[in-house]
Amino acid sequence: MRIMELISFMITLAVIMAYLNHRFFRLQTTTAITLGSSLFSLILIATGHLGFHSLEKTVSNLLQQIDFHDVLMNGMLSFLLFAGGLTVNFQDLKSCKWEVGILAILGTITSAFMVAFAAFFISRWLHHPMPFVYCLLFGALISPTDPIAVLALFKEINAPRQLHATVAGESLFNDGIGIVLFLTVYAALTTGSKVHLTTISLLFLQQAIGGIVYGALIGLLAYKVIKPITDLKVVILITLAVTTGGYALAQHLGISGPLAMVVAGIFLGNQGHTFHMPKKSREYLDNFWEMIDEILNAVLFLLIGLELLLIPLTQLHFIAGLLAIPVVLAVRWVIVAIPITLLRYKRRYLPHTINILTWGGLRGGLAIALALALPSGPYRSVIITMTYAVVAFAIIVQGVTIRHLLHWSDKKAKPR
Repeated sequence: MRIMELISFMITLAVIMAYLNHRFFRLQTTTAITLGSSLFSLILIATGHLGFHSLEKTVSNLLQQIDFHDVLMNGMLSFLLFAGGLTVNFQDLKSCKWEVGILAILGTITSAFMVAFAAFFISRWLHHPMPFVYCLLFGALISPTDPIAVLALFKEINAPRQLHATVAGESLFNDGIGIVLFLTVYAALTTGSKVHLTTISLLFLQQAIGGIVYGALIGLLAYKVIKPITDLKVVILITLAVTTGGYALAQHLGISGPLAMVVAGIFLGNQGHTFHMPKKSREYLDNFWEMIDEILNAVLFLLIGLELLLIPLTQLHFIAGLLAIPVVLAVRWVIVAIPITLLRYKRRYLPHTINILTWGGLRGGLAIALALALPSGPYRSVIITMTYAVVAFAIIVQGVTIRHLLHWSDKKAKPR
């Protein structure tokens, strides 16, 4: 199937599911699309077991033509993170800098090792022992909260500003930490070299710090170029150049393209409001990127649901996936509870903030993309299955119920 036919199929199916949800179910859009495409996948699997293999085989062959890792990491990601960065208020982000910094850096690294140790013992209990390095790969890819899933959810449910800024800020920056850790362990696995603190530190400085500085520079450059322009079409073209050329150059330079897009989006969005970008240009820019964000999110979460067709469903994989869900949630609760409890002595939080930050820390397409990048081997399918189980649970179950948790917290916060 040609690329245009693939794109047409994905967008059409995503639009149909979004329309049905809007008309009849009224769930959060990305949650509804993931749920709908997952149910569609399960129906195809069931019909295949009943002897009707043609449709399941057709859709599976279609999905195999799509490199999910490449589509997300080298295609959608730059647009989605830039669009997300545009909506983040820098003052709100600054007000929760301690929470964001602790959770994004210390929390992600600690979570990766805690999940790795848990996966190490679970794999032995299931009589399918994985080397610790593979368990650490799983910990590194599943620990960061996904900025795409989190931003889409918290924007739609209208979460309180403090919570929104904390979760959004953490998710926008902790994926860079997780990716650096994942790439370091992955390099050690494929080359056979030992992982040294110096290697990790240099890679972190190159990827993370380099990406942040580079993102600020291209954001500043884009703002300076856009400011005097009155032609709205040229404004849009400049931002597209940032997300395409800027992201490609970041990869060529060996720095974090995702972090660069986040910083460029935050810088450009806040500069546009602070330094009086013409109102018409700002509204046009915001509306354009909101539409891009909605379209790509719909296609991405559709793909996440359809990937179920390619996930092994043996008893071992099923049990491993089920066990991974509470493990990841428990670790998330621990790494949130400790810093928030300590910070309570100096800051006030809404009731049940720890539970909200735990339950609202969604995993999404980034985790699946990293899992699919693993080399072929006896542990790859188990890691992919565990990753998919955690992501599907996060988007569908946590995504549906977080709104009720927020409403409950809001009622507790109001004086009687």
